Amino acid sequence: MKVSGNQDGAAVQTWVAKETIAELRRLYARATDLIGLDTEDGVAQGRAIYHRVFTSDARIGATGQPSVTGPDAWVKVANDALREYQDTQHLIGTQLVEVLQMPDADGRGGEATMISYLQAWHARADGHLWLFIGTYHDKVRWTPGVGWQIYDMQLEQVSGDRRQLGE
Repeated sequence: MKVSGNQDGAAVQTWVAKETIAELRRLYARATDLIGLDTEDGVAQGRAIYHRVFTSDARIGATGQPSVTGPDAWVKVANDALREYQDTQHLIGTQLVEVLQMPDADGRGGEATMISYLQAWHARADGHLWLFIGTYHDKVRWTPGVGWQIYDMQLEQVSGDRRQLGE
């Protein structure tokens, strides 16, 4: 079956939007690992990435944590949570993006949701390992002049494991 050019163009635009939105979570994982280094440069790089990923008024929260507003507040939460670990790695698995509305020709509108699965590994110098398994639930919108950004993120802990390496 042949599809008209307009439908093909819309499908391509939606596919590009989905990929761009999914990239936000991968950037977030990199930023969080940088913040976890707990160095001035790592925190600064992570903060800059968070400012690309999140709107300035984003509501951000996680299981067992009160929600905060904005990327700078989340930098503090992430840095405080990861400070005791010498190594950390956030692995993003399955991602499901649903574009609810594409931005119009004037760059207004644009709404999406995203669910991303996570495995985050955290290791302390004493050999203690913490594996966090969770799901990110995101609301995303188009920001004129910036692009897609997360304006609401809730991280749900699904499972986890704490152990001493070598056990």
